[in-house]
Amino acid sequence: MKKGKTGLSAFFGAVGGFFKEFGESVAKGDLFVKLSLVWMGAGYIRRKQIVKGILMTLFEVAVLLFSVLFAGQYVSKFGTLGTVQQESVFNIVTMQNEFNDYDNSFLILLFSVFSLIVWAVALVVWFCNIIAVYRLQKKAEAGEHINTFREDLISLINEKFHITLLTLPVLGVVFFTIIPLFILIAVAFTNYDQNHMPPASLFTWVGFKNFASLFGGGGLTSTFGYAFGKILIWTLVWAVFATITTYLGGILMSILVNSRYTKFPKLWRTLFVITIAVPQFVSLLLVRNFFADNGIMNTFCAAIGLTDWLREIGVISTSYIPFLTAPGWAHVMIILINIWIGVPYQMLIATGVLMNIPTDQLESARIDGATPRQTFFHITMPYMLFVTGPALVTDFVKNINNFNVIYLLTQGVFVTTDQMMASSQAKETDLLITWLFNLTQSYYNYKMASAIGIIVFIICAVFTLIAFNKFLKGDREEAYR
Repeated sequence: MKKGKTGLSAFFGAVGGFFKEFGESVAKGDLFVKLSLVWMGAGYIRRKQIVKGILMTLFEVAVLLFSVLFAGQYVSKFGTLGTVQQESVFNIVTMQNEFNDYDNSFLILLFSVFSLIVWAVALVVWFCNIIAVYRLQKKAEAGEHINTFREDLISLINEKFHITLLTLPVLGVVFFTIIPLFILIAVAFTNYDQNHMPPASLFTWVGFKNFASLFGGGGLTSTFGYAFGKILIWTLVWAVFATITTYLGGILMSILVNSRYTKFPKLWRTLFVITIAVPQFVSLLLVRNFFADNGIMNTFCAAIGLTDWLREIGVISTSYIPFLTAPGWAHVMIILINIWIGVPYQMLIATGVLMNIPTDQLESARIDGATPRQTFFHITMPYMLFVTGPALVTDFVKNINNFNVIYLLTQGVFVTTDQMMASSQAKETDLLITWLFNLTQSYYNYKMASAIGIIVFIICAVFTLIAFNKFLKGDREEAYR
């Protein structure tokens, strides 16, 4: 926990130091540093860094043109997301029906968020520019060498090569992660749904109304709170069981396959690897057909009398076993099928880790008279958790968002009989991620889908931060050297 606090305080300390240096730069900077507050290239040109001064000037001009010619027209409407509805107007000149100059709420939202991020980046560059030119002033006053533009380029290939390498990934994160995330957050506070679909209709801000509906506060007619509670519980139960069963199953399978008592270990290992090579799309659809109401498994169970016996004792009320078509049955089957899919992959990971367990510890345990069971729980498992702990956290988060298994096994097969679930466009077997998908693709309920997406993000982020802090803290690596 101390590390977490230290990291947080270090972050805020760095931010405070940044603004302190900026304030010092403005207060103690010469005329050209102060002029750089208005003309970003002034400080560089004063220090004879002409090319860099021109580039910063062009950057400033580009931001100003972007703000005036593009961003302004959208950000000015960001507060309302548009007020002019699309209408068809007859033009007596062209004798045709034409659309008026209407507002598109989604484009206003999208380009406003984009513009605000561009301005935020430009503001950070502006701060850094003032600090940089003040540092150049201090170098000039101390008689130190000031790099030419060519020397700066060379430094980006040598001592600052990490900045060069990180430039494209950072831009990718901004465009493909940060911007969509902010748009997702913004949509969750609007009434963007099938009744408010741009460009034909406008949508607007509704505050926390969607979250109130999601948590059961949307009135007597709202069923989203009911569906959200059930799906959230199932999502967490699924993630826990899917992660633990495949993780422990992979370790046990690796131990069995690599045991000296196992015959033909390479053959078994190859067979398990083949199951990984088969695309999930193929294997899951095939398994879904196996366990269908009229599938092979139901035919086999009926032939041996299992179906009649289950009906006699009251476990089922149908002429078939509802493996994937009834709550409870479907939940258990999904977890069992996932074990078959996930264990081979975990087995390969466990095999590589088990081969690197310190042999001196295993030998010491054997000499001390430890049983195989004691060795497993006191040496093997602690070592596995130490090495694969971060991967285990990742697997849990991945299972929270495991779209493939749930969707391919239940889509078009499982039909809910719970009217409150159906009213919320949900099923008992849905995860939050599949519910979100159905809301957007089939019902165009983007507002509730965005609210659910925020909840998924918060769950995954909080768990990841806590779990990684738990697994990575301390000096446990010293015990395995």
